[in-house]
Amino acid sequence: MPPHEGHLLLCDVASELVDELTVLVCSQDCEPISGKLRLNWMKESLGNKARVLHLHQEIPQEPREHKYFWDIWRRTIRELHPEPINMVFGSEDYILRLAAELKAEPCILDKERKLVPVSATQIRDYPQLYWDYIPPPVKPFFQKRICILGPESTGKSELSQRLASHFNTLYVPEYGRDYDAIYRQGKGWQASDFTVIARVHQALRHKLGQRSGYFFIEDTDLLQTIVWADYLLGRIPADLEKLLERWEFAAFYLLMKPDVTWLDDGTR
Repeated sequence: MPPHEGHLLLCDVASELVDELTVLVCSQDCEPISGKLRLNWMKESLGNKARVLHLHQEIPQEPREHKYFWDIWRRTIRELHPEPINMVFGSEDYILRLAAELKAEPCILDKERKLVPVSATQIRDYPQLYWDYIPPPVKPFFQKRICILGPESTGKSELSQRLASHFNTLYVPEYGRDYDAIYRQGKGWQASDFTVIARVHQALRHKLGQRSGYFFIEDTDLLQTIVWADYLLGRIPADLEKLLERWEFAAFYLLMKPDVTWLDDGTR
């Protein structure tokens, strides 16, 4: 909570030692990061390297919580994973007892966290400090995205580049600008154009965010694309508005004022 490079190293080593690797993501409702999200992170991080299963049950987490603790966990794991289990991997001492319960061989790796000196708690408390230990699929969850909005020729692109340079991070350029220059040149806008712009921009943001630093800069977003569509078409296309269902606010917005001289850069 969250997965970090220590978990991935454990999985990498385990995959070298077995023919088939299963990774168990265990979760409960009370936890600060949802199990479903962590499941998706592990699937994306491991690819075809392992089968990732989700165990979401309100069962005891420590032996002191229930006298039949080990019986409960043995039965629960067997129900989820009925196939024979030959080895059990982990980084803590409980792996010894768990492996014995499952009649498997234990393998404890990096117990003292010397190879990957970080914990999930440290990452939750200070993500910026331990940024290099966070896998790419997980980084957007902890990122602080700074979005720059405003009219044309107010310095959005320039400011995005300068902020990215200052924070030693990446930025998402305004895809609508490139789209206009290539396909429209300011004329003949259609509803489908804005949906394409929004979807490509979001895809760029998703993938660049996985490579970015703690701060992540975005030149315009879905909201501004909707504003442009409404202005140029006189309405908001239904497909574009539907994208709002999965839209997430940035952590911080900078709204540029049109109080500087407009310069024709040859694009729009």
